Amino acid sequence: MQKQFDELKTRLAEINDLTAAAELLMWDEQTHMPPGGAEARGRQIGTLQRLAHEKLTDERIGHLLDDLSQTMGDLPYASDEASLLRVTRREYEQATRVPGDFVSQVAGHTSATFNVWTKARQANDFAALRPYLEKTLELSLRFAEYFPGRGEAIDPFIDQSDYGMSAATVAALIEELRAELVPLVHAIGAQPLADDQVLWRTYPEAAQLAFGEQVVRQLGYDFDRGRQDKTFHPFAARFSINDVRITTRINENFLSEGLFGTIHESGHAMYEQGVAQALEGTPLAGGTSAGVHESQSRLWENLVGRSRGFWEHFFPALQASFPAPLGDVSLDTFYRAINKVAPSLIRVEADEVTYNLHVMLRFDLERALLNGQLAIADLPAAWNARMEADLGLTPPNDRDGVLQDVHWFSGLIGGGFQGYTLGNVMSAQFFASAQAAHPEIPAQIQAGSFDTLRGWLTENIYRHGAKFTADEVVRQATGARLAIAPYMAYLHSKYDALYNL
Repeated sequence: MQKQFDELKTRLAEINDLTAAAELLMWDEQTHMPPGGAEARGRQIGTLQRLAHEKLTDERIGHLLDDLSQTMGDLPYASDEASLLRVTRREYEQATRVPGDFVSQVAGHTSATFNVWTKARQANDFAALRPYLEKTLELSLRFAEYFPGRGEAIDPFIDQSDYGMSAATVAALIEELRAELVPLVHAIGAQPLADDQVLWRTYPEAAQLAFGEQVVRQLGYDFDRGRQDKTFHPFAARFSINDVRITTRINENFLSEGLFGTIHESGHAMYEQGVAQALEGTPLAGGTSAGVHESQSRLWENLVGRSRGFWEHFFPALQASFPAPLGDVSLDTFYRAINKVAPSLIRVEADEVTYNLHVMLRFDLERALLNGQLAIADLPAAWNARMEADLGLTPPNDRDGVLQDVHWFSGLIGGGFQGYTLGNVMSAQFFASAQAAHPEIPAQIQAGSFDTLRGWLTENIYRHGAKFTADEVVRQATGARLAIAPYMAYLHSKYDALYNL
């Protein structure tokens, strides 16, 4: 039994190495690669992903899983060994449905599409991307066909990113949340608009990068096992538990974009850095779902990073870093500015209250594309109509509309957005449970200490990696099933006070 288990882990480590190498090439593609390398890079990534897929779908993996499941069937559910067999079985069964040449084709196409997008978005040129996106939709539908018996074409994508959920369950949660959010948006909209002009002054790039690094170091992001680089669309990348990198983009005329983007990505990275070292090199050595992952980035960005206590500690240092734009600004003014609620065009810059309306739009459009109810040619118009209906805004161009998010231009269509709303909801539920266990957390945040909060998150979420499903993580960490009540309680507590509701 031990010999077979060791063989399985050796094979999984090889797959992990190939996948990490492909991830490293993708990180380089989005940070440092010269434009001329795009064509070869797509081929290189495709080759590595094809090899990893071939190794994962090798019949020997299936035989090892069968034998070990019989001989190790009495292991405790939560043990590393039982969890590895359970999660590997799920990944093996998913992978064996998809041909290796298809995996390689998708990698090459999405790499090419990403590089076209970086230019087309700048040029506001949807027409240049349209044939690429039409091919992406074709490939997405082919992928869905490898999973017969699905409820909807989007369900295999949701299942891969948020295992155990479906279009129906996500839609039900979204509708429940929408019913609570829309009245709050309207109530805030009836109040005088907060003034955020202080955020739109001149903030030099070098000082922004330095201050952002200072903040995330103090939060707990380990630069001995990570680094930060600039990119076109911020992301975090894990190559191992001890090499988790973050990226950011800086707007010298808008402070929030780089500052809160950096905190957001550090939340993803601290999750990955917190996984138990014993899980390294296995399918367990990463976040368990898109929703749980996003819960950590949104928790650190919003529940911590946009809190009053956080800025009672950091605002003097921020003023020292930017004396010209902030020297005459009070903490009250700054706090209201970073928590301004108003409809906006860009998802990643949206406030906490309207943010989920952006996600709902994208989820519904993905669903319509995959169900044959919307053509790629009609996507920009559908986007604009939905923005007008939900947020009262019409994008002036496609750059700030349908072209703004990288997701459809760096991967397949489907399953890329619901995790953001799931993460928002989870973030409040996790934070409330952490405070219930440690009532001293708010005072510690005010003092610039984050060890207790990060320790609770590590113990209850991070160290487990992908051992448990999102539903299991939420139940174990909070003692309850996922619910919108803690999230809405958080929003009302904060914004009712800010807007005198």
